[in-house]
Amino acid sequence: MQIARIGHAQLSTYCMQGEAMPSYLRCAILPPLVSIFGLPMSDAPLHYRSATELAGLLGRREISAVEVMKAFLARIEEVNPKLNAIVSMLPVSQALAMAEAADQKLRAGDAAGILHGLPTAVKDLNDVAGLPTSRGSRAFANRAAASKDAKFVAKLREAGALLIGKTNTPELGVGTLTFNEVFGVTRNPWDLSKHGGGSSGAGAAVAAGLVPLADGSDSGGSIRYPASFCNIVGLRTTPGRVPFEALGDGWTPHAVVGPMARSSQDAALLLAAMSGPVSDGPITLDSDPRQFLKLADVDLSKVRIAWSKDADGLPISPEIRAAYAEARATLAGLGCQIDDVELDLSTADRAWEVIEMFGFFTDSPDEVRTNPELFRPDYVRNIKQGSTTDPVELAFGIRERTKIFRRTAALLQDYDLFITPTTPVTAPPAEVEWVGEIDGTVFDRYFLWQRLACRITMTGHPVLSMPGGFTATGMPFGLQVVGPMRGEHNLLSFGAAIESATGWINRRPTGV
Repeated sequence: MQIARIGHAQLSTYCMQGEAMPSYLRCAILPPLVSIFGLPMSDAPLHYRSATELAGLLGRREISAVEVMKAFLARIEEVNPKLNAIVSMLPVSQALAMAEAADQKLRAGDAAGILHGLPTAVKDLNDVAGLPTSRGSRAFANRAAASKDAKFVAKLREAGALLIGKTNTPELGVGTLTFNEVFGVTRNPWDLSKHGGGSSGAGAAVAAGLVPLADGSDSGGSIRYPASFCNIVGLRTTPGRVPFEALGDGWTPHAVVGPMARSSQDAALLLAAMSGPVSDGPITLDSDPRQFLKLADVDLSKVRIAWSKDADGLPISPEIRAAYAEARATLAGLGCQIDDVELDLSTADRAWEVIEMFGFFTDSPDEVRTNPELFRPDYVRNIKQGSTTDPVELAFGIRERTKIFRRTAALLQDYDLFITPTTPVTAPPAEVEWVGEIDGTVFDRYFLWQRLACRITMTGHPVLSMPGGFTATGMPFGLQVVGPMRGEHNLLSFGAAIESATGWINRRPTGV
């Protein structure tokens, strides 16, 4: 049969170059091969096309930026009231005018950036010129629109992204669940009774097709937890990879900004746009962001994985343990060489807490001292704890972070990757402020259930949260994949290979 002679390369050509594909091939062959190889679903609605595919179509003028913008605005209108993931937006007329200007630029033959014409939203902790930055707090809810972009946001705009709105966040980024008194809860597109994760509420927006790409920031899992809960990709970058304007300590490697997307390839595209040095960024890396525009082919049979069942003894729900074991069997079946390894993270919890709380204090705005009643009690408590930091404790945290970094670097001399579960549970009920118990262990503060992420933060290495499959109840969960320092290209290349081989990334949310 003719169908049997159609190969993977030819399908890639049809999908990526916009060539006409025979109807029998679209109907009979493409859907299963999408699952097997992770190819773009060219028959998918525009809001679920990959950012990479959309960028190609826009660049070749096979579709207009206005058409793309209308598709995403319609999706936002339809779904965002259920999710509450995007909390402020440009007027529709202004968004469409930006899209028309993007089309005019291409018609004039002007050079276009790598994100040209792609609608994008930014976490509501970061400034976007023309949009307010509430930080999810009553203290800032009535602020005027920002007059200029944050550094990495300016890079997105230079790359041609159309910045149309802000994504929800818990107040001042406190915790890995998104809720606040200004905008409310961001819900999960897989199950609207569940949280979408935080502090980067963009996970739900990206998963549900409200925007193709979004940013997140992460010191204790704020990119990784929503990625895991929503079946998308989130990358905690090497410190300095993306310009980050910390309020108090511009030298810290603790909190970073990174991409969130529906695939590793799309995350790489966004990383290429948002990364790069800035003159006033003391630790930004002076490397060419264009390296991320082409990922490497990965021979999975040569990938050596150090496999951690629980990041050195953390409680994990039985549901996640079972799904995580299935993910291991899948990776082994694909040829990956996997060894059971537990990295010594015994001091990571104490070290992370002292550094995190001291960071809250150094970054705290004046308003929290003049009007503490306007802020979430957890946030005020963090600042008070940080303000009394014992220098001996702070020295302990800094020393142990260095030791953990070096142990991780040594481990990654023998292995390509170190993998743990991203989260200890699937998305929790939307009514809770944090997960209070896991497998018999009770937590009395919001960050204690986040330790799978917090411990990995202390390694200092880049880490990819990527889809790892689904639990018995049909909810997604993620693999937390740690790679060598400054090794985001390798991480994303591995992620793309696994996505192509498993098809986990291609399943769409069932709740919207």
